[in-house]
Amino acid sequence: MILSLDKAPLPQPRFACLADMIIAQAQSLGDKAALRFKGRATSYAALAVQSGEVARALRASGCVAGDRIAYLGKNSDRFYEILLGAARAGVTLTPVNWRLAMQEVQWILEDADCRLIFTTSDHADDILQLTVQMSKHPPVIVIDGDDEATGYDAWWAAGAQSGEVLPDERNPDAIAVQMYTSGTTGRPKGALLSQRALLAFRSLPEEAQPEWNRWTQDDVSLIVMPQFHIGGTGFGLQTLCAGATGLVAEEFSADLVLDAIENQGLSKLFTVPSALQLVMRHPRVREVDYGRIRTIVYGASPMPLDVLREAIDIFQCGFVQQYGMTEMCGTICVLQPEDHEAGGNVRMASAGRALAGVEIAIVDPDGKRLESGENGEIVIRSPTAMTGYWNLPEATAEAFDAQGFFRSGDAGYLDADGYLFLRDRIKDMIVSGGENVFPAEVENAIHGHPDVTEVAVIGVPDSLWGEAVKAIVVLRPGAEKDAESIRAWARRTIAGYKVPKTVDFIDALPRNSSGKVLRRTLREPYWAGQDRSVA
Repeated sequence: MILSLDKAPLPQPRFACLADMIIAQAQSLGDKAALRFKGRATSYAALAVQSGEVARALRASGCVAGDRIAYLGKNSDRFYEILLGAARAGVTLTPVNWRLAMQEVQWILEDADCRLIFTTSDHADDILQLTVQMSKHPPVIVIDGDDEATGYDAWWAAGAQSGEVLPDERNPDAIAVQMYTSGTTGRPKGALLSQRALLAFRSLPEEAQPEWNRWTQDDVSLIVMPQFHIGGTGFGLQTLCAGATGLVAEEFSADLVLDAIENQGLSKLFTVPSALQLVMRHPRVREVDYGRIRTIVYGASPMPLDVLREAIDIFQCGFVQQYGMTEMCGTICVLQPEDHEAGGNVRMASAGRALAGVEIAIVDPDGKRLESGENGEIVIRSPTAMTGYWNLPEATAEAFDAQGFFRSGDAGYLDADGYLFLRDRIKDMIVSGGENVFPAEVENAIHGHPDVTEVAVIGVPDSLWGEAVKAIVVLRPGAEKDAESIRAWARRTIAGYKVPKTVDFIDALPRNSSGKVLRRTLREPYWAGQDRSVA
């Protein structure tokens, strides 16, 4: 049974490609601030000029349409300048998670075959050392550096001196972003996100947007979600498509959020529940005027009812929960403000209903469509779907069924009104504080520890982060139970947020008749009494 929020055809987006978007906004909005970052304001007119210069510099650096470049660094206004410039040159930008271990970073950079790497000064030394080890030694550009060899301004100026001005690439199906997702086998996959898919919902005309997502040019957003995630990249693009002003923050802090509300006119906020709770614990939180904020949008996990009650009391605005994924360019399902009640209701346990133009279905292991109320795998068909996975034709074919529905790996059901209820994950993914972690990544990092015979990694409930990573270990005979030694071993090769928060020890892992570890059996004691088996 396929249910969606609105069966009407999706209206035509205002922009088909990123070049059209920034040029049109520059012509319309001129000197209006598009982005603000650390006291630096960039107007729409300047962003159009500067992204055009980035395109010219990329071409002068030898990049051609279809090439990949990378960005590794904390949030910056330069990120959007580079993203738009790359799109205008037909080049794909690969944002890389700066929290990853260097081994993980190197694998992504080499898998994407990045021709050029943009980074920030706090990561420059590590990246410069890393490129020496890479087979092709891509050049490194430091966006906040002033060295003539690696500085952004010097690189940009060299491109301008080339004198070559080529037409903008305007292929809506060109891949704008190659964003890596955690991998079920321990290696991440590069999801290919086209310009058309990225803009399909974000550049809808105002009247076609749901009421909670209607923007005006008076709006000011806070771009604080990491730009290496679709949440950060996408929220910034939506800000620009709306002609609003985006406050770009390097990373989250409660002080920063409150300052943006009090002093910079913040009206649009997208965050995760754990970050919102940190704002709510700030000593000044009840002294601030939140009158400009109409809705607070959150994702990655549901809002616990006691947290929601307090949030409604503090912020006096509507709340919207979003459910989505990288492969769908972000959100495909929302729980709207009218479904959030301080007293609680059945629908608040759901992820909401599909956006207009999105189809969601529930299928059994054979792909058969199930009726409302029946549990199965959640599959999605949307104009925002990725083109595929980079250099992984088999994984791409497995990800979509014959009707073009994407297999999400999440399990749940639809009720009779089209509300989607998540119950479990078919893929063994853990979502902790908005970061995706696959057990195989963590298990691979722990394997090799001299005291470990076997290990299984699961997600367990966590009141702040939604889920926490737990390792369950079988030790070699005579070995001591030293959890910190195992955590330290893993930390050598994976990002800190993937390192198990806790380690339990067990005599033997439960397995089925074919020898497969029964993660569900391991998870059950920790999730007993919870509404669902995932955060």
